[in-house]
Amino acid sequence: MDLKPGLWQQQTLKLTMTQELSQAIALLQYSAQELAAFLEDKALENPLLKIENVNVKPMNPLIDRNRRKHQKSEKDWIEQIADKPFSLEEYLISQLNIKNLTVVQMKVIRHLIKNIDENGYFTGSLADIALKLQVDLDIIEDCLAIIQTLEPAGIGARDLQECLALQCYYKNPNNELAQTILSTYFVSFAEKKWKPIAKELGVSMKDLQDVFDEIQQLNPKPGALLFKEPTTYIIPDAIIEQTNEGLTVRMFDEALPRIRFNESYYQKFQNQNQQVGRFLQDKVQDYQWILKSIEQRKETLTKVVAKIVEKQPAFFQKGSQYLVPMTMKEIASELEIHESTVSRAVREKYVQTPIGTYPLKTFFTSTIQTSDDESTSSTLVKNEISFLVAHENKEKPLSDQDMVEMLKRQKGILVSRRTVAKYREQLGIPSSAKRKRFV
Repeated sequence: MDLKPGLWQQQTLKLTMTQELSQAIALLQYSAQELAAFLEDKALENPLLKIENVNVKPMNPLIDRNRRKHQKSEKDWIEQIADKPFSLEEYLISQLNIKNLTVVQMKVIRHLIKNIDENGYFTGSLADIALKLQVDLDIIEDCLAIIQTLEPAGIGARDLQECLALQCYYKNPNNELAQTILSTYFVSFAEKKWKPIAKELGVSMKDLQDVFDEIQQLNPKPGALLFKEPTTYIIPDAIIEQTNEGLTVRMFDEALPRIRFNESYYQKFQNQNQQVGRFLQDKVQDYQWILKSIEQRKETLTKVVAKIVEKQPAFFQKGSQYLVPMTMKEIASELEIHESTVSRAVREKYVQTPIGTYPLKTFFTSTIQTSDDESTSSTLVKNEISFLVAHENKEKPLSDQDMVEMLKRQKGILVSRRTVAKYREQLGIPSSAKRKRFV
């Protein structure tokens, strides 16, 4: 092998990921909200890019004031109440009989409440708080016990076991069997290993079933009742409509801000000096690339949605049970684009249809073979599994192998036991052993 240093020429072909190409790929996978945020950020960087949000109308102070006054008189008074931010501390403190508590206890209780998370669990360390406040650990424990007597039941618990035990006692203090199970046999009971428990406690399986049903009605996240989550709205990226000519597709651009070129700024500074001229030229090119990337995003998304409509007409006309198998690779092949492009195009995108609003990823399912050499979708198989479980004998629930045989016999669907188990877990359906009931 010749290892002498030297110079030589070599031709190679390779794909260079330019900044513009990277930007086009990023814009394609952005949702409507992400794209709007991106454009807002770009408008701060590029003075030649102006944002025109068509959803925001200019306000006339006089007209708007009169309109608000008129509307306010027509609305129910209850709608005028302000949506005041909720305070967990205020809610819990309001339940206490402060006259019976010392200054030290109130100080400790307020500190303990600050360590309760949004689910209602105490997440701090009693020993650390005792050290920090210079208070005996016994007082800290007593104060936590006081908090645990407040509503909602289970607030201030240190773990799930304690949370359920507190609720169970609050709901039915005389149910000693439930309290014993939660305090001593929590893990084995949750795993439905009931026979040793029944034998050791001298109770029937029916008694354990009753306790299980009661515990199922408890709330594992009591603190969630006290927090009001903001309402989230889904903005569709495309709308599919049923017309006399058939199914039509149109992009929903109203949610996106419009961009335009700031001609006045450009004309004002273009002849300043060479440095400013280069800056403006870079920003002009940046604006043009953004405009081109947005158009490319819209064109790709339109093609993908139109192809989905072409492949799934029965879904939009009859219902979700008519979803046929379809993969991203199949769509990419027919559109002559890369599979990753389809994946980016449907990422976090929604489509409004005559039967509801769906994520675009809903329409892509794997193929399951049937006994008559046809195919069905994995979504349909999951629906069939849910139906079988819903109508099974709860005293003798169907095993995964039972469902394999029933799907083959009743629907002609050929799946393995492992596939049924995977779909069952995805649906959140427990195993047959954990679904069994003792009546």
